[in-house]
Amino acid sequence: MSNITLHTLTKLKQSGEKFSVLTAYDATFAHIISSVGVEMILVGDSLGMVLQGHDSTLPVTLDEMVYHTTAVARGNKGSMIMADLPFMSYATDEQCMHSAGKLMQAGAHIIKIEGGAWLDRSIRLLADRGVPVCAHLGLTPQAVNKLGGYRVQGKDSASAQQMIEDARHLEQAGASMILLECVPSILGAEISRNVDIPVIGIGAGPDTDAQVLVMHDMLGITPGRRPRFSRNFMEGASSIEDAFRQYHAAVKDGSFPNQSEGF
Repeated sequence: MSNITLHTLTKLKQSGEKFSVLTAYDATFAHIISSVGVEMILVGDSLGMVLQGHDSTLPVTLDEMVYHTTAVARGNKGSMIMADLPFMSYATDEQCMHSAGKLMQAGAHIIKIEGGAWLDRSIRLLADRGVPVCAHLGLTPQAVNKLGGYRVQGKDSASAQQMIEDARHLEQAGASMILLECVPSILGAEISRNVDIPVIGIGAGPDTDAQVLVMHDMLGITPGRRPRFSRNFMEGASSIEDAFRQYHAAVKDGSFPNQSEGF
């Protein structure tokens, strides 16, 4: 696979072709995921839950994100790498620039930050300095205590309209992508139509430009109940590599997610 870039993914959106995203946290899985054609690897702060055993992403540190991003970059074979800025690592302009610089130097090609229109200044500062940004809207796990738990966002007309406006605003500020988590499928489709940048969905319905899943969820090895928006691709697969390949194919042909895997 030739190296995937922002230009590649923007062209896929323009042509109506979907692309797939999976989390990875080490070189071995990054190598397998990229080798089967998955366009983007997310080094997510979800590692706090699936690797470290925490009940949220909040304990994850910047140093830990740098460590795992470096490992993924070593194993990657052409996928675009997105890395999360962890909780409270971008509270000030100076902190945001420092944290983003660390992740880019570790091998990330784009960084992801959680929040709404208030991210405007941070995104502008990063974009002006050559750092691509994905803005994470909807259910933002770093704000789980403020949100009152892991709940679907944008269910009423006012909050849905605010999210649409936030997405437009952040695109104008310089965001290169939007990630939508746990929003009604109809809202995921509406936001995808209203911006020119790629929109990645997780629990946001079938009509976003791309889908992302936590690797552990789609392999069926997450302790406890699997999220409604996920699917166990190990069922019927001959290997982990085959499960990754089936996931990628299902995203590309639009068979994942189905209506029951959304809200």
